[in-house]
Amino acid sequence: MVTAVTVLFLSLAVFAPCGADASAANPIRRVVTMLQDMQTKVTEEGEKEQALFDKFMCYCKTAGGDLEAGIKEGKAKIISLEELLKTGKAEMEQLEADLKEHEASRTEAKEAMAAATALREKEAAAFAKLSEDYKTNLGALAKAIPAIESGMTGAFFADGGSK
Repeated sequence: MVTAVTVLFLSLAVFAPCGADASAANPIRRVVTMLQDMQTKVTEEGEKEQALFDKFMCYCKTAGGDLEAGIKEGKAKIISLEELLKTGKAEMEQLEADLKEHEASRTEAKEAMAAATALREKEAAAFAKLSEDYKTNLGALAKAIPAIESGMTGAFFADGGSK
């Protein structure tokens, strides 16, 4: 297409009259000028398209390696995450087993505390009764000892303990 435009341009340049007045009034000159402008635009667009094409080709060359590296990295991450998931599941199962064991020992401890509390209350009641008996006996002895010491001592020994 560029060669056709060039041939047309050259043929028009040969037949075009010279001079400033002739180019303004000559329709062929206007067509030649328009074709020259079109050629300039087409060339610029071709350069822009070539630059875009070069960028795209560069992207294709480099992106393949980047994508491959990304895929390898993703696969490695999947493997590590699967291993982490397996480890997490095993840890969760262990924790659930520990939880059941601790709940059982907690129940046992509560039962042991309840039994110990009941035993302690029983022993406390027995102690309170025995303590009350001892206090009563001590009180009676505290009264009896001075009474015996004051008057009955001679009478008790005078009998000679024959009673």
